[in-house]
Amino acid sequence: MRFGPVPLGDATGAILAHSVSLPSGRLRKGQALSATHLSEMAAQGIEEVICARLDPGDVGEDAAAARFAAAMVPDPEAANLRLTKPFTGRVNLIATGPGVVRLDPAVFHALNLIDPMLTVATVPDMQQMAKGGMVATIKVISYAVPEATVAEAERLLKVGPVVGPVIRVVPPRLKTARLIVTEIPGGAGEKGVRAIEDRLTALGMTLAQITTVPHRQADIRTALQASDDSELTLILTGSATSDPHDVAPQALRDAGGRVERFGMPVDPGNLLFLGDLHGRPVIGLPGCARSPALNGADWVLSRVACGIAVTATDVARMGVGGLLKEIPTRPQPRAGRKPTT
Repeated sequence: MRFGPVPLGDATGAILAHSVSLPSGRLRKGQALSATHLSEMAAQGIEEVICARLDPGDVGEDAAAARFAAAMVPDPEAANLRLTKPFTGRVNLIATGPGVVRLDPAVFHALNLIDPMLTVATVPDMQQMAKGGMVATIKVISYAVPEATVAEAERLLKVGPVVGPVIRVVPPRLKTARLIVTEIPGGAGEKGVRAIEDRLTALGMTLAQITTVPHRQADIRTALQASDDSELTLILTGSATSDPHDVAPQALRDAGGRVERFGMPVDPGNLLFLGDLHGRPVIGLPGCARSPALNGADWVLSRVACGIAVTATDVARMGVGGLLKEIPTRPQPRAGRKPTT
């Protein structure tokens, strides 16, 4: 593709690079110039125009974006994605339902190294999405790119290391959850239940049961052992869980369950614990889950709900990027306090 100023006599069919105002109206950038357009410009004393002219073998921006998108998501339905119609070299990938994004960053790094004019931007791997959320956007920056550029992207996507779609939304697998809330005198009680229910609703899940018990190990154990068909158990304690053998995680062990991990390198959210009871996941929620603000529990809950395994190692690796937005009302803010003497 050739780009730059061109005499009007040589600009027929070229793509206008910068908008031009004419008596008949404004010619916007990206417009393919016709003989009529050029005549109107000449009548206004314009002698040359900055434009792009495609060479043989060049692929126009919309066609290139469409091919790139088709190679990236050959089966949109299977990937739970919708591809928008190409416009000004852009195609957006839209989630068709709630879920968690899975992608291999290395593949997208490689794609973005092919040619600076052919780009794709995505949300992070494991990002929770709602229906209609934008998962990725493809943008061809220039008005055209060489055929070889598009072909290289198609080749990489065809022979890359990823089995299945290189980007997809994993939909929720679990449908129901129960919540065990523990009470202490003067504590929060069931405050925050709405925020937790909203989180489940966003994942297409139903909060089927809420059980409130005293903040005692035996009472939590009894609640855990009670017959229930829910696929996920959440525990929200009235007092912060401060040790792997505190009342809630120990009650899970007493009930015949297992604690996979206590504590996570995400703030807010440090005091989460994760385990299972008779093959069904159990999440001990940190107190910050009472707020609708993003916290570490959201990262674990979304993965568990979508059937994505979460191990102790997975939780440990959440530390990079795990410093979330500061909460001004925290009793001991991490910044801004005067040192004591």
